[in-house]
Amino acid sequence: MSVLPYLVAGWLFLVGCWGMATSRNLIHAVGSLAVCQASTYVLLLAVGYRRGGTAPVYSDIRPGSRPVVDPVVQALTLTDVVVGATVTALLLALVVQVSKRHGTVDPDELRELRG
Repeated sequence: MSVLPYLVAGWLFLVGCWGMATSRNLIHAVGSLAVCQASTYVLLLAVGYRRGGTAPVYSDIRPGSRPVVDPVVQALTLTDVVVGATVTALLLALVVQVSKRHGTVDPDELRELRG
């Protein structure tokens, strides 16, 4: 079992968090959040990976004769992709509305939003 996918997932997460923390643009912050979300795809696929595993279709092989990958993890990854795309689209739509209303996408210049 290789540790490389877990390191890649951790690196993507840290890069995305660093991008969100240092961002001076709301669009950049949304993109950084999407990078953080991509780390979960890598992590889920790394958890479900089996060396030598085949697709979990038993029409041409006997059950138990060869290792198969976990289909639940693949379904969770696809669900994660759909949720990530939806959240990114929603956040970008909010950024467009903030830009229209306030004329800027710089979070420091949005004084009216402070409590």
